[in-house]
Amino acid sequence: MNISCFDDLLSAARQQHQPQRLLLVFANAELPLDCTDAQQQEFSSGAGGALVPAVCVDKGAHELGNFEDLSRESDQFNVNWQILFASTMSDQPRQQMADQSVETILQGMVEAIKVGALANMISFDRQGQAIALHQREVQSGRSRHAK
Repeated sequence: MNISCFDDLLSAARQQHQPQRLLLVFANAELPLDCTDAQQQEFSSGAGGALVPAVCVDKGAHELGNFEDLSRESDQFNVNWQILFASTMSDQPRQQMADQSVETILQGMVEAIKVGALANMISFDRQGQAIALHQREVQSGRSRHAK
């Protein structure tokens, strides 16, 4: 299945034989203090910057209606974000071990975003459209990307 928007991902998750959890990391792009003039211009035009995770959450595929619902919920909690990173995992009965597993995976996603290892996640913009991020350079543990 081709996933071109968040709702496609949600639909694919709902079609799986086992219930799925969506693992979500909301992130912002920030301009590092040591940026060059060229990087500053690029950032001003809506590209580049360092990805900084802001909030993580896991949701059952059945808990979300669509991207618009998720976006509204993030607004209710004053979550400021520019890029949404998503992954999925098979849902397990809610017990201590499952919660720890979800938390471990979410923390792994946060760390991967910080270093620019984005291959196992799908990224979406504020409109819920899938976007491609390209690593430009990794320096001092911070990744610089462009849309």
